[in-house]
Amino acid sequence: MKYIKREIEKKFEKLLKPNKVLILLGARRVGKTELLKKQLEEIIEPHIFLNGEDASTVSVLNNRTVENYKKLLGDKKLLVIDEAQTIKEIGKILKLMVDQIEGVKIIATGSSVFDLSNELGEPLTGRDITVKLYPMSQMEFNTEENLIETKSRLEERLILGGYPELEQYPSWEEKAQYLDRLVGSYLIRDILSFERLKKPGVIISLLRLIAFQIGKEVSLPELGGQLGINKITVERYLDLLSKVFVIYKVNAFSRNPRKEISKSSRWYFYDNGIRNALIANVNKLELRNDQGELWENYLVSERLKLQSYKGMLVNNYFWRTYKQQEVDWVEEREGKIFGYEFKWNPKKVKAAPSAWKEMYPDAEFTSIHQGNYLDFIT
Repeated sequence: MKYIKREIEKKFEKLLKPNKVLILLGARRVGKTELLKKQLEEIIEPHIFLNGEDASTVSVLNNRTVENYKKLLGDKKLLVIDEAQTIKEIGKILKLMVDQIEGVKIIATGSSVFDLSNELGEPLTGRDITVKLYPMSQMEFNTEENLIETKSRLEERLILGGYPELEQYPSWEEKAQYLDRLVGSYLIRDILSFERLKKPGVIISLLRLIAFQIGKEVSLPELGGQLGINKITVERYLDLLSKVFVIYKVNAFSRNPRKEISKSSRWYFYDNGIRNALIANVNKLELRNDQGELWENYLVSERLKLQSYKGMLVNNYFWRTYKQQEVDWVEEREGKIFGYEFKWNPKKVKAAPSAWKEMYPDAEFTSIHQGNYLDFIT
């Protein structure tokens, strides 16, 4: 399989600093290990590579003494730990290393934010640099294809998504089978490893309900009623699903609570392929009635990748009034407000809602459609 250079590689080596831990986060199978291997080929500095899922790695690191870690490193100053979140109290281990071993550089990857936050994040406050890796972005595909190829593959990306391993499968059917395996194994692996989650069926059912509500406000009590669980449990499951990079929460934008929805939220998938595999629908566009939802989710996921890779400081929202006027995507950045409406059909493009123009006369407003979407996501 041909390796496609990832966007964060442009700044990867600059982020690697003495007595700091570079944390690379992302869902399983998004290419963290492959990226590491490519980077290590280019970094001349000698290193040690450890797999956090290997029992011998755990055994060595559990001997928590500075002398032990110095022996492990020898004369090397670069330590790489893949799948670091599987190692108990990894944060305290890495803190000891960066505090006590002069000049050590550490790279740690993880697919589970809740473990890394609980066991790694707090001990490493001020000692870490965190970057995120997502499924392949159009920014990255741009290095390998021209505009005609990009346009021709839009349908595939709307339905099958952008997981790197899809590139090795020649047929639509093989790609769909891969996604099915991904959902059935890797997707929920991190979630189920969390000791309090013993019901994989409920998690999958919850994701399927979310999959049919793209671009709509989500009611937690309603979801709980459909699943036979309470609102608090639904909220906890959604939070965990967001922390393992399956779904992304968007809150309502409001500066006038009397007229605007202020407490609702919408959820999007980080990858369209995962969404479609969950609902067992990988039909092509001509056989579907959810083109609008696919388009909206695709644009949101690609925009999130762009924001992350470009280091944009931005708050994301949606906007809706009690009289049902709405804007799909709102960005608060650079001291300004930017509104975006997503339209699959360019013929249905409309001007900004009247209430939006009245309440936010200085805000920018753009419709994103098939004719201009690449400017929005690349």
